[in-house]
Amino acid sequence: MWIGILGLGVWYLSSSLGGAAITYTSADNFLIAAGVENGDISSANGCALCKYIIDLFSVLGRATEMFWSAMLDSLWIIIVIGFGIFVIIEAIKHLFEAAKQTTKDEQTEKKLEFKAWTEKIVKQGTRVAIVGVLIGALGMGGVGALKTVSNITITPVMYLGAELSIAASGTGAATQCRALEATENLEQSSNGTDFLNPILSPFLCVIGNINSVMLAGAAGGFSMMNYAALDMGGGALTWLAGLGLVLMFLVIGFDLFFQILSVVFKLIFIVIFMPLLLAAAAFEKTWSFANGLVDKAINMLVSSAVRIVAITLKVIIIFGTVSYAADSYFPGPADGYSVVIPPLLTNGAPENPDTKTLSVLNVFSTCESVSLVDGVVDKDKFTNCFTARKAEVERKYPDAFDFLENGWDFLVMMGFIFALYFLVINQKVDKILGGGDKEMFDYGGWLRGLTTTTLKSPIKIAEWATGKFIKK
Repeated sequence: MWIGILGLGVWYLSSSLGGAAITYTSADNFLIAAGVENGDISSANGCALCKYIIDLFSVLGRATEMFWSAMLDSLWIIIVIGFGIFVIIEAIKHLFEAAKQTTKDEQTEKKLEFKAWTEKIVKQGTRVAIVGVLIGALGMGGVGALKTVSNITITPVMYLGAELSIAASGTGAATQCRALEATENLEQSSNGTDFLNPILSPFLCVIGNINSVMLAGAAGGFSMMNYAALDMGGGALTWLAGLGLVLMFLVIGFDLFFQILSVVFKLIFIVIFMPLLLAAAAFEKTWSFANGLVDKAINMLVSSAVRIVAITLKVIIIFGTVSYAADSYFPGPADGYSVVIPPLLTNGAPENPDTKTLSVLNVFSTCESVSLVDGVVDKDKFTNCFTARKAEVERKYPDAFDFLENGWDFLVMMGFIFALYFLVINQKVDKILGGGDKEMFDYGGWLRGLTTTTLKSPIKIAEWATGKFIKK
């Protein structure tokens, strides 16, 4: 089953790249192959669950609208009743305290001071009035105001993560996140999901950028596999090294997707229960049950922003590490150019290449342009071009393409990097940025546990059946 699951994942990654993944000498060519349309990073391929996430957001958006509409009318009545109770209790307390003070006062003239009581009532009344405006009780605000509050509080968190990840990964030169466009221009606005657009649109940008980086890593693996399969160089070890690279980015990408999803569901919780949070804000520091709710919501927003930054940092570290290793081995030495990993971080600009490296670069870039048909690489045209151009270069530099034989070394290196990521990088980044929130539901851990339980169920059933048979 594990082999089947991994095989399905490898097939899906392969199908997410348009054309044969042999080489990408420019970030633009790779992003086109990854499905990025008109520079919109959220359109990148690689997210098998995104369609269902969008459908889920549609349902949650309609449910949120109905919940808000049903909640606002009755919520104002509860707030007014609560304010009335507060006024009565404060009046009784003030009169009682004044009476106690009067009995101790030796002055002949007795009078009650209501200034302190009035200040409390005015302060609390102001909070209630502000909340009343937001929830539409005073003829203004309402659902529209809550949507504005949601946009102001939620959008920056996700948009920060989207813009930061795009800039850090190097895809920003060719892409952008259009999360701040008006909702009427978004496809989701027609089916009710505009309530959650502050989360959904930037979420798709973050996922799109992670998909691009993960597909870039997987594309390097597919390139090595194709080098071996098309008899361009390498052999079985190079093919295995490529497969190992694909599997590494498959597992890491899947893990990061669920980490992002955990953040998103936190933010959805805030949006859905925003009317109740506003009602709690009206009586914060007044009623004990409302104390800390707003602070917890703010902390949740902050931790979500930090979590997105942490996930972005993980993506950059792992891709940068693999890029450097690929740059050292294919063709090497490290000069900012690799025939394996698409040039996202470096934009394909070698730093100090020698003439041999430039010759290799020219072969791959020329053959890529020759083999491009409707934006995708034709493997047969690439192979024919590569064979001819390679022979020309090897007349001058006989060992120019010997780096294709470095499969075993690269395979060992990928094993170390994979272990380094899960044993050190993943935990260290969470520890530094506080991303390891114990209260956050771990969807990745839950899915892994479910998969393990499912895989073990036939064994459990067999053991149970065997025990029953033996007893009989």
